Amino acid sequence: MSTGKKQYGMFQSEPIDTSAAGNSLPGSETACAFKPFSHDYLQDPYQFFDKARKSEPVFFSPEYNYWVVLKYEDIATVYRNPETYSPVNARHPVTPICPAAAKVRDQQNLGIEPSLVDEASDTHKHHRKIFGTAFTPKRVNQMEDRIRAIVDRYIDRFVNDGRAELVSQLLYEVPALAIFLFLGASDEDAVFVKKLGSDRAIVNWGSPTESEQVAMMHGMGEHWQFTKDLVDKAYKTPGDNYLGDMVRIHHDDPTLFSINYLYNVMFLMQFAGHETTTQATANGLRHLLTDREQWELLCEQPELIANAVEEILRIDTSIFGWRRITTCETTLGGVTIPKDARILMMMGSGNHDEDIFPNGSKFDATRKNAKKHLGLGLGAHFCMGAPLARMEMRIILEQLTSRLPQLQLVGDQSWEYLPTLVFRGVQNLEVEWTA
Repeated sequence: MSTGKKQYGMFQSEPIDTSAAGNSLPGSETACAFKPFSHDYLQDPYQFFDKARKSEPVFFSPEYNYWVVLKYEDIATVYRNPETYSPVNARHPVTPICPAAAKVRDQQNLGIEPSLVDEASDTHKHHRKIFGTAFTPKRVNQMEDRIRAIVDRYIDRFVNDGRAELVSQLLYEVPALAIFLFLGASDEDAVFVKKLGSDRAIVNWGSPTESEQVAMMHGMGEHWQFTKDLVDKAYKTPGDNYLGDMVRIHHDDPTLFSINYLYNVMFLMQFAGHETTTQATANGLRHLLTDREQWELLCEQPELIANAVEEILRIDTSIFGWRRITTCETTLGGVTIPKDARILMMMGSGNHDEDIFPNGSKFDATRKNAKKHLGLGLGAHFCMGAPLARMEMRIILEQLTSRLPQLQLVGDQSWEYLPTLVFRGVQNLEVEWTA
């Protein structure tokens, strides 16, 4: 995979050369307090965000070599100017791949190339139009009854038990099944790929050990081969689904995108299309069940659930940070940032910005501007799968509030989060009710 050129992409072992991008700058008090892999931060990053937004909303972290951006409008500026703030490093490993894992990677025949989330602006506009156009309301809407049936099937398994762990018993598999139905793959395949999801988050955005990197890279090889087989099968017999639509588009005009690019988009969607929904829904249910007044409001007024989904994506979104790299010297939030500087947008902080969301740390299912959140991106990089994710979250909340309105959190449970720089999702959610 190594080409001798500066590498930014997924699973690359070469560190980005940022020698001129600020890494000789001293750390401020805010920068020294920024510990994104610490236990306290993972449990509640919002305390740090709230303080830092007031004292230093754009700061340089020498420890991680990122310019960290915390205010809503500054993050929006980065999203809206991809020519200045390039997305090419979005999937570059936070922790460089060690030589042993790189050796495994190079034996896997991974045809990884930039796609949608981390490609340059000119090709992104071209590809986004093609792949986004096929993501039609008809394709999404025809999923509603099928997703509701899946959710009910999973709830049926524990509804009479009086106790459940909602992540493993509901939220873990349902979003994977939904995206695989949308793409046109089997339930068994969805469960297989789901098991690789958390590994993929850690290998790209976490701080894995070398042995963990090696094991994860073997899993990525399996996933890549699975994706190729899935696309190749659809290419021979395209089904009535999103992947079938993309194959038919390629049949009609092979110049629009390559088969390898289609492999890459499917590889991306099999992660982004479910892992983020699992985590966001788990975060949201934790907030709702902590604030009984809000939970009971949704039980009594289910018409508020669609807006509650937006409030979940605002108050504790699953993608609460994302990355860019500057193509030239620029000024952001009154701070001069050099060329080739790594930017870390903390959408979790922007979503709590009191200038945009008054009383931003409070969950409010009736919040009028909840949909303005940054949890699904912005501008040209707004999440293509947003309609499907919103539908899944809405259906899960509708079925839980209607079928188990007495649901409550089990007391004295601890909260576990994946140690990653940009993803946030509670990994366990113990609940109980009167069976």
